[in-house]
Amino acid sequence: MQKTLLITGGTSGIGKACVERYGKSHFNVVFTGRDEHKTQQAAEGFRKLGISCLGISAAVEDEKAAQIVIQKTIDTYGSIDVLICNAGVSMKALFEDVDLQVFDQVMKVNFTGTINYVKYALPHVIQSKGSIVGISSINGHRGTPGRTAYSASKFAMEGFFEALRIEVMKRGVHIMTMSPGYTRSNIRTNALSADGSVQNESHKNESKLMEPETVADHIYRAQMRRKRNVILTLLGKALIFLNKRFPRWMDRTVYNVMTKEDPSLIKH
Repeated sequence: MQKTLLITGGTSGIGKACVERYGKSHFNVVFTGRDEHKTQQAAEGFRKLGISCLGISAAVEDEKAAQIVIQKTIDTYGSIDVLICNAGVSMKALFEDVDLQVFDQVMKVNFTGTINYVKYALPHVIQSKGSIVGISSINGHRGTPGRTAYSASKFAMEGFFEALRIEVMKRGVHIMTMSPGYTRSNIRTNALSADGSVQNESHKNESKLMEPETVADHIYRAQMRRKRNVILTLLGKALIFLNKRFPRWMDRTVYNVMTKEDPSLIKH
């Protein structure tokens, strides 16, 4: 029987690459996107690649929408074998400047959105003895100034999946978190400012970042091997190791690096 992937945020970046990677491995794919037109446009593109897919416009933070997406997935394909919680939004602003409604929006998309889909997909994943994958971040292991909401949401995701993993340990469910390095995507251009406006620019050289297709291939292979926590880059592994062993030194190092950003958010 053909297996089914359900992924949130599947119209661009890592999500889009995952749809293509799993689709080429003969998975049925259901993906969500916030914008109806972009979602259906993406679905048409996937079908031209020979991928059996269903695109559904839904905001991940909407609990009722999550229930509808899960039900449509079951009605269409009969199972959920892999759930990838990928949809996310970033924010770049000092905490003292940020509107708390903006902070809450980041938490709702990144964390509550994950909770919604895991809650209603879990019975089906238990039945299929499948996998649940959370797309986390190095910021889920080391908080970064100017990204308090994003860091908080990813720490919350890591803690949630660690606890849930134990709850379903003897029920055949595989749970994995994946922390990519900097990846070429629109997450930085779509990052929110202190007032909630979209920044519409990236301060990274996107051409030098990891390709989303590379990340998707790592996700696929790690999920198939039922890995637990994956830190994708050597730099990420080094940062997490140093943060655990030398936290004060890392505080100073991160501060010094952030003050050299152009423009820098750090106030002296």
